[in-house]
Amino acid sequence: MGLPAGTRRRTPGLRREEVAQLAYISAEYYTRLEQARATRPSREVLAQLARALRLSDAERDHLHHLAGTPPGPPPGPSREVRQSILDLIRTLPGAAAFVLSATYEVLAWNDTAAALMEDFSALPRRDRNLVRRAFLGPHRDGRRLYGDSGADEFARSAVRHLRATAARYPGDPEVTGLVGELLSGSEEFARLWAAHDVTGRPTPCRTFAHPLVGPVAVTSDVLSIPDRDQHVVIYAAAPGSPSAQALRLLAVIGTQRMEVAG
Repeated sequence: MGLPAGTRRRTPGLRREEVAQLAYISAEYYTRLEQARATRPSREVLAQLARALRLSDAERDHLHHLAGTPPGPPPGPSREVRQSILDLIRTLPGAAAFVLSATYEVLAWNDTAAALMEDFSALPRRDRNLVRRAFLGPHRDGRRLYGDSGADEFARSAVRHLRATAARYPGDPEVTGLVGELLSGSEEFARLWAAHDVTGRPTPCRTFAHPLVGPVAVTSDVLSIPDRDQHVVIYAAAPGSPSAQALRLLAVIGTQRMEVAG
């Protein structure tokens, strides 16, 4: 937590001095805040306390309201995935599932998703961003987004949603940096961004061109997690279909490489 190791505690939790240290305020001022003897804290002090105490977004907002200072815009898209969501995607039978942040970063995934798309654990964080990959590559075998037949519509939809994300987090450097990188690196993204298109055509069915098992036709369902501004994406195949068999095979193969003898 950013604190030096010390002796074993008799009770769990942080001491006042430790909270103050993590929030970059004096212990005396923090004590007066606890005892309601200090002046109304600024929004910046409340944000520092929320970070020090690792509050959720809802808890952060409640802290601001208790202090009589309305919360400002969220500092940035949440990257923390609830344990219940992690458990859900890892136990989905025969489906590829993953969690996307508001900026299209893949935050969590199950083994089938890694086998169908890519071993995300082997990638640095910036390369796990699907909108960056859609517009800037790399494109495996010249195919966009793992040979996904719905890749072009995904790219158009991603621009619309990324514009909304930028509006929700106007001061977040990662969001503004991502948009700037895409604007300067992709003429297609710049054109779509300038078009201000707000319409969209969902693509519930898509086919992945997998290099090992061939075409995998799946339905695409998206579940929203409003309190984290995240989405769970689930790719599932029709029961008993060749694609369902391919997904089961991928679940067994995992991300290991299979060389075909010539």
